[in-house]
Amino acid sequence: MKLEKEKIFKTLNPNKVWIPVLLGVSIVGFLFYQDDSVTVENLSLIFEAEIIPVALAFFVLFARDVGYVYRIRMITGKRLTWKSSIYVIILWEFASAVTPSVVGGTAVAVFILMKEGLKLGKALAYTMITAIFDNLYFVVMAPIVYLIASGHIFPQNSMIETQLGRSLPTLFIVSYSLIAVYTFVMAFAVLVNPRWFRWILLKITSIKFLRRWRKGAYEQGSEIMMASKELRGRDFTYWLKISLSTIFIWTARYAMLNCVIEAFSNQSFFEHIVIFARHVVIWITMLVSPTPGSSGTAEFIFTQFFKEDLGSVTFITNIFWRLMTYYPYLFLGALVLPRWIGRVFKKKKK
Repeated sequence: MKLEKEKIFKTLNPNKVWIPVLLGVSIVGFLFYQDDSVTVENLSLIFEAEIIPVALAFFVLFARDVGYVYRIRMITGKRLTWKSSIYVIILWEFASAVTPSVVGGTAVAVFILMKEGLKLGKALAYTMITAIFDNLYFVVMAPIVYLIASGHIFPQNSMIETQLGRSLPTLFIVSYSLIAVYTFVMAFAVLVNPRWFRWILLKITSIKFLRRWRKGAYEQGSEIMMASKELRGRDFTYWLKISLSTIFIWTARYAMLNCVIEAFSNQSFFEHIVIFARHVVIWITMLVSPTPGSSGTAEFIFTQFFKEDLGSVTFITNIFWRLMTYYPYLFLGALVLPRWIGRVFKKKKK
């Protein structure tokens, strides 16, 4: 993996926060203009939010971030200090917030870990295993919530029916299948047989019209082998800690929306299951969004999924959700980045 500092620092650029902010504000403005139900009276409902669900939302958000820090420290075998782990998570979240999900932030994550003192092989291994476990949570959880809330996940509002017809469930299945295949292939390559995986890549790229990618395939295969070597021999406790922390992190991420919605609209237990399930489906859309951090896309799709159930509080719930789950990491990363750069490069000089 070629870690070009110029490209990475171009991604980790505090000035890039304004792109997703402008996109998000533009979509929010569009939704505000388009929705006749959004009035000053409805906006004032934000001051009537129930305190306990709001407090619980902040607690869940904090717990999730603690889980992230704990997991990266466990994944690295405690090679990172708690302070380094906090820096890594903040900057990793920042990189995710300023880049489209379809692009991914693997190179940035590897760079951050290396600057915290890890060698390339270890940084690659820890980044890959993090991505695999994150995707595995979705691969396992998506069909569970789909079956439990079947028939209630996909909204029947007019805009989705007009623009997407009956294709939303199909989009979900196709997206889920692609993520599942990618996850299982990567898990097999990293954890089972990396040498065979590289051999397959080289065989595929030996086809005449694919030869231009042969060098890249060899490099990718070699990186997988390097990562696999670093993870070999880990005991059961290691994998158990990663598994449980991943379940905790992502369940908290999704459950946070339940807390926000409960603050503005009382929901039954089954309705909370539907909210959780819809959040999983929304996440698919955000994964394939071309905008930085799914800015704009998230706000729009949220409205389409929840407007028929939340009614007049849809807009403020939408804003509250994004203000809690996206923008803090955007601005926190921009503030922390200069301090981190000074810290790691000063450490290198010493």
